[in-house]
Amino acid sequence: MLIYGKQPVFYALERHRDRIKTLYLAKEIDKKEYGQLMKMGFEIKRIPEIAAQSMVKGGNHQGYIAEISQIVPYASPFLKKCGFIVVLSSITDMGNMGSLVRSAYALGVEALVITGIREPNLEALIRTSSGAALDLPIVVVHNIHDVMHELKQSGFTLYGATLEGKNVREMSFDSKRALILGSEGEGLSGRVEKGLDHGISIEMAHDFDSLNVGVAGAILMERMR
Repeated sequence: MLIYGKQPVFYALERHRDRIKTLYLAKEIDKKEYGQLMKMGFEIKRIPEIAAQSMVKGGNHQGYIAEISQIVPYASPFLKKCGFIVVLSSITDMGNMGSLVRSAYALGVEALVITGIREPNLEALIRTSSGAALDLPIVVVHNIHDVMHELKQSGFTLYGATLEGKNVREMSFDSKRALILGSEGEGLSGRVEKGLDHGISIEMAHDFDSLNVGVAGAILMERMR
């Protein structure tokens, strides 16, 4: 598994250096920094820019590429141990997913469930979350209705972001709670909405109708802490 870009690679260096197999440098760094990296116990290779661009398929590596051990998603029974989780329903934009992972980890969410995607790109998720996906437990279940059923069986209260939902400022939340977020274009399907215990929304000024799902998700997570 390859990750690249200064921020996610340095996140891995700081918190998960045991995962790093090889660090590839495609830029000059000062001798002191290089000496510190040499003491960390993994292989370091200097590579030309053209080789770096080939490795990341034209992505913005900023001179830093790391090969790390594969991340394996958690199995769904792990969710029973959690108190606060977030479920993504068919969100496919990697920028939004990464933003939500980063917010979830920063705001105390204990696990994040990805649904509607059979094989999410975990390398890209690490990059777009600036490394937070290395720490936040990720569960992948294709069918969201399976997840919702399992969560209800485990005593979770299901809250979903809906346009007609109750103002989140006026809500109180159960100790075992799940926030379900839908795709930016479609939102939650009618069937998912019917399975919720509560629909919640963000009251907005100036007759504004919606927010980016990454922004809305972060606001709702903060209110549900």
